[in-house]
Amino acid sequence: MTHSVPTSAWWRVIPCALACCWAAPSSAQVEDVTNLEPIIVTATRTAETADQTLASVTVIDRTEIDRRQSKTMTDILRGLPGVATSSSGGLGQPTSVYLRGTESDHTLVLIDGIKVGSATIGATPWQNIPTDQIERVEVVRGPRSSLYGSEAIGGVIQIFTRRGRTGPLTPRLSLGAGSYNQIRTNGGLSVGDERGWLNAHLGFEQSAGFNACNGEPLVGGCFVDEPDDDGYTNKNGALSAGWTPSDRFSLEADFLRSEGDVDYDGSLFAGNRNQTILQVARLRALLQPLSAWTSSLDVGRSWDQSRVFFDQQFLNRFDTRRDSLGWQNDLLLGRAQQLTLGIDYQRDEINTKPTYAQDARNNTGYYGQYLGQLGAVDLQLSLRQDDDSQFGGHGTGNAALGYSFDNGLRLTASYGTAFKAPTFNELYYPGFGNPDLEPEQSWSAELGISGTHPWGRWAANLYQTEVDDLIAIAQLGPNLYLPENIDRSRIRGLELWTTAELSGWIMDANLTLLDPRNASSGPNDGNLLPRRTEQTFRLDADRQFGRIGLGATLFLSGRRFDDAANRIRLDGFSLFDLRADYAFSDALRIQARVENLFDEDYETVAYYNQPGRTLMLTLLYQP
Repeated sequence: MTHSVPTSAWWRVIPCALACCWAAPSSAQVEDVTNLEPIIVTATRTAETADQTLASVTVIDRTEIDRRQSKTMTDILRGLPGVATSSSGGLGQPTSVYLRGTESDHTLVLIDGIKVGSATIGATPWQNIPTDQIERVEVVRGPRSSLYGSEAIGGVIQIFTRRGRTGPLTPRLSLGAGSYNQIRTNGGLSVGDERGWLNAHLGFEQSAGFNACNGEPLVGGCFVDEPDDDGYTNKNGALSAGWTPSDRFSLEADFLRSEGDVDYDGSLFAGNRNQTILQVARLRALLQPLSAWTSSLDVGRSWDQSRVFFDQQFLNRFDTRRDSLGWQNDLLLGRAQQLTLGIDYQRDEINTKPTYAQDARNNTGYYGQYLGQLGAVDLQLSLRQDDDSQFGGHGTGNAALGYSFDNGLRLTASYGTAFKAPTFNELYYPGFGNPDLEPEQSWSAELGISGTHPWGRWAANLYQTEVDDLIAIAQLGPNLYLPENIDRSRIRGLELWTTAELSGWIMDANLTLLDPRNASSGPNDGNLLPRRTEQTFRLDADRQFGRIGLGATLFLSGRRFDDAANRIRLDGFSLFDLRADYAFSDALRIQARVENLFDEDYETVAYYNQPGRTLMLTLLYQP
């Protein structure tokens, strides 16, 4: 177990930090940042600005990724409101994301609108998503099954890859090196005009790593003692293009491929090396037959492939392919009113060793949404019906209401239901699956208040989520263990966040207070859900001094438990990062980042090590 700064020691710092970020001192030089409203499409499947949406949303764009020098998805997501992460080691090791205290597979993950992740185990390969290929990330908190179907219990995280920029053919290049013999190189080309654009990108990353696991045979962790460095190699590429022959018709195509090769501490049974491939392809056609009617057609496919080895001996394979087809129609009903009608089709196919009883399933979803503004009142209503070839039909809905005051304050309230379909492993894994499982289902209620001021924005959101029919392993006999719909959870949370630009400093602060409880009858009733932390706080501060940029990130995490019985406690910890960059010109700059400056020793998964103090230097050419 780790021993770090106890919660009580750093908890007193948080009110002061929030007060510094939220307050707008009359003597400070304050710049108006309210005109920098990002466009959000994930919350309602239609374009809207951040001040229009009724959902709790965080957007991280390319500028912010570069300014914070984020190199992994954990870097981008850790400490955002309602987000908790855990990792089984260093670079390339399995990573889990828990959105608003729900399970790691209760978050729908999209890349350019296409669902990604494994249909066998239900996991998203966060560790293999290349951040240099990302244009922006939208994190939508709260249920969204009424628009997207299965998995969106905690919310939706959508990743958008880079697009071509308007202008002549423009190259970009980055070269980086750092601790653990890490090297990174990325290069791309971009070109575009008012009628079309093209973007291409290639990347490579390699690290010698460190010992991922201090396992104890027959006790815990990886259950082996294999104290070697666990390295990681990743090769990735992306290609995207768009063509707009007229003002009423456009085409877009996207393709992303990421190959990962990671060592880990394992055995002849579980392996100690994994080769993975993540691929996503999408073709989209957008047509506007009438000024009040916009229709879009999306065709996509995602692949999640895994090859497991022990040293050089092949052990197993798990391949998932997801094909999707979506047709969406947005109809303007009048001033500030819109109706959306759509249909989604998805087919999952798997190819595994051993062979499953079923290796394919289909799902068709029909959805409708109404968005309206009546004076100071905003309204969102949505309904969806999913028909699945394995578990039958399932209906979900969502309602949200907002009221805006003249002084910039806004009150919101929402209620929604969601569900999660069982994975192929839970249904059909040989000797383990249960084909009679029902979907996990939930309801969530939320109240929010937000404000917009010349110095920035702030918001507070209070919510409760209850999940029924959670799938857990039940002992049905002396040597018989099967997944059953027997668990239940109750999650309450409070999220506070603010952004501001004060005297040239770009400030961003997030505080999450979470109470994620097991609500099932039995010995674990009332226990905290595994690997969810009760408190997290993140503060980012950046400023430009001519050609020099300086920044820092403070991340504080409370305790968590590694098991449902709450016997294995993982102590809270604090991380402090520093970053700087120097611009030789508008296009060429050098960046330096020190992570975990004070070399904190901590765990987010029991027995698994995390990086110590690390340094990363990057030379960036980006006209």
